[in-house]
Amino acid sequence: EQPGAAPQGAVNLLQMRNRTDSGIDSYRSILKSEEPQESGDISGPREKFSAVEERLDSAYGSSSITGESLSELVQSCEISSVQEEQETQSSELSEQEENLLTTITEEGDTFLHLAIIHEDGVIIQHLIDLFPKEVLDIQNNLYQSPLHLATYLNLTDVVKSLVEKGVSLELQDHDGNTALHVACQHGQTECANEMTQNVSPSKLAPVLETQNWRGLACLHLAALNRQHQIMKVLIKKGADLNIQEGTSGKTALHLAVEQHDVVSVKLLLKWGANVDAAMFNGCTPLHLAVGRQDATISDLLCHAGADTMLRNMEDETALDLADGNDDILALFPFDDIQISGRSVVGVKY
Repeated sequence: EQPGAAPQGAVNLLQMRNRTDSGIDSYRSILKSEEPQESGDISGPREKFSAVEERLDSAYGSSSITGESLSELVQSCEISSVQEEQETQSSELSEQEENLLTTITEEGDTFLHLAIIHEDGVIIQHLIDLFPKEVLDIQNNLYQSPLHLATYLNLTDVVKSLVEKGVSLELQDHDGNTALHVACQHGQTECANEMTQNVSPSKLAPVLETQNWRGLACLHLAALNRQHQIMKVLIKKGADLNIQEGTSGKTALHLAVEQHDVVSVKLLLKWGANVDAAMFNGCTPLHLAVGRQDATISDLLCHAGADTMLRNMEDETALDLADGNDDILALFPFDDIQISGRSVVGVKY
């Protein structure tokens, strides 16, 4: 160990200052029981985590800390009951309670992260009741908040309790995903409901617009993963149907076409998605459908009013991409007059 290095198991809280809404330092500043402890000199339950060698939040079932030992650690802190807290709101927190609030592992997990990983409902609820919002929003070294983990594990009741406590829905993990992104990707419909149904539009709107590091908003992920129920939830809550993902400018309709997902295409068109939305290269959903020789979706788009004469940056119309497919060609007008290869008068079959 190098001279001056922090003891094994200690966490350099200074490294967390750049973390979004980490909560540790801000909460310590309002604790009345004692002055903040020095970085690397945190006593109490933290020392019991110094031997943890495996990543808890990336290997839910493999950990040297069991649910039983976690329960013992929490109980050892002699947490006050809700009734006792209400009766002594103005009193100072005990040293043990402060340790429980501020202790994190080398991987950045709080007691609540660990309780969620071990799916211990009693301890989870106890900690949610005890912890203030600043601590509930702490993100671990993978930038996962307790809400992220609860969503990954599809713990609907935990998600509900966290949302009711007012946790941030905008926090992004190391992939740029909010908890709602996670729900859309993994089909956690009930979790998505809990994160949207009783949330004000002003609080939800930024989440629906947030793009992860791949440039995908929640609606994009739901479309990519054929999560039709979640798509309905997002649309009803005001998700922008025509929001473009950040890499190529595809909308959810483009993505649904690429997936050959007729249900999603019908759903998006029904709710008013722009049938002629253009990607950064000028391709519309019809270009993609024809290019993929998908006559069924091409027909849906044409009946929804898709403009068959729009050209992409390669100066191609959807007709140019039909490649002799008679079923698709039957959807397009034939050319009576052409000037330099462009149709001037078109007549429907």
